[in-house]
Amino acid sequence: MDLIYNSTRDENVKVTAGKAILKGLCDDGGLFVPERLPKLGKSLRELADLDYRELAYEVMKEFITDFTEEELRNCIANAYDEKFDTPEIAPLTYAGGAYYLELFHGKTIAFKDMALSILPHLMITAARKNDIRDEIVILTATSGDTGKAALAGFADVEGTRIIVFYPKDGVSPVQKLQMVTEKGANTFVVGVDGNFDDCQSAVKKIFTDDEFNKKIGERGFRFSSANSINIGRLVPQIVYYVYAYTRLLANQEISEGDSINVVVPTGNFGNILAAYYAKNMGVPIKRLICASNENKVLFDFFRDGVYDRRREFILTSSPSMDILISSNLERLIYHISGNDPKATKAFMEKLSENGNYEITEAMRKNLSDFAGFFADEKETAAKIRSLYEDTGYIIDTHTAVAGSAYDKYLKATADTTATVIASTASPFKFAKSVMTAIDDKYRDRDDFELIDELSAKGNIEIPEAINEIRNADIKHKTVCRVDEIPSVVEAFLK
Repeated sequence: MDLIYNSTRDENVKVTAGKAILKGLCDDGGLFVPERLPKLGKSLRELADLDYRELAYEVMKEFITDFTEEELRNCIANAYDEKFDTPEIAPLTYAGGAYYLELFHGKTIAFKDMALSILPHLMITAARKNDIRDEIVILTATSGDTGKAALAGFADVEGTRIIVFYPKDGVSPVQKLQMVTEKGANTFVVGVDGNFDDCQSAVKKIFTDDEFNKKIGERGFRFSSANSINIGRLVPQIVYYVYAYTRLLANQEISEGDSINVVVPTGNFGNILAAYYAKNMGVPIKRLICASNENKVLFDFFRDGVYDRRREFILTSSPSMDILISSNLERLIYHISGNDPKATKAFMEKLSENGNYEITEAMRKNLSDFAGFFADEKETAAKIRSLYEDTGYIIDTHTAVAGSAYDKYLKATADTTATVIASTASPFKFAKSVMTAIDDKYRDRDDFELIDELSAKGNIEIPEAINEIRNADIKHKTVCRVDEIPSVVEAFLK
């Protein structure tokens, strides 16, 4: 029996997983959610004997029930192949009292590869199954990492085009170079004079603009999303939390049934929501520790039950978390409200109209598995430096936010449960911030010079993703205002 997907804002929306993946966002502006959260079909002990690809099938088949076994296994095989520089796909490294789940071994050296390597295959398979003839146009807003990962996934994929919008002054030099040097003939990258929230809001507005969608549809196009609002992005992310637990089990670091904690640096909330889904599938996760940078809207939410985006937007050294509108939080709001679409819709309308909302006391009680902590810029740098000095292990700025948050959690609770920290990007992607944190003498050095220095200091091979952009030609030079985004999309599709 197929698992059906509803809208977080309308119980009458009922579609298969494939259709939800193709559409990306509901017509009412809501997000697709499974009508129930499924359980794992095998014991964790049995899953501990599987490699990443086999485990991915066991997890994803519970959510994507309208694909045949052959179709889903083919998507997985095409995603998790030699694009990753380690056969483990997502290895665990123990350092400084925690296990770092390295999610940056894919083509663009960030955790977004874990889902965006498979999303194009899921989407093309779904289109074929549903007899879709239109060309699929992927619209994506990025705070830095999603953009390049999506471009790498969809570049030159037949039957698709992809347009990526990024805040022109809000990403790292390496992130920007990775995007603007993209060679795919079906790709288009646009810098926006605004922040990530501006980009994301403009893209979501296009999805719900009936007139604009009709006009584009008449030309043989249909929009979809590669952002984490797409359920096809979220489901593959569940896999690596199940995998982390089974690796600890296989390595006898824990016994079956032992609990673990998970710490996730997050801005848009998708990555930690995937851990919440893993917990609901049966992984014994004790606490879900949500780590924020100075844009601590999620920390405040978990502290007092109020989500309030009305605050200064701060540019930090962890730009992929510089977000004030955490889109995926809507899915959690839906679940903790008792899967109530009317309540969820009312909260989202308040956020849109007033910039804030406050959840009920009953909903707050359903957040007991979560803990929120944040790290400022000094604390983030200090974590990079101390971990390197104590262990020789080098982490990026986003992972350092999580590491610092975990230190605060440990101090507040004395909870010594085995803890997995989601390491979301390679330190090479933020070399200047990382190296400056280790020693201030690097502050005025060139980014690529620092990459070489980082490689020597950490005894780490420079990833191919970095080498290939050193002297690459700039292919994408378009910059626009936020209000020009629809016309830029229309121009590209002519």
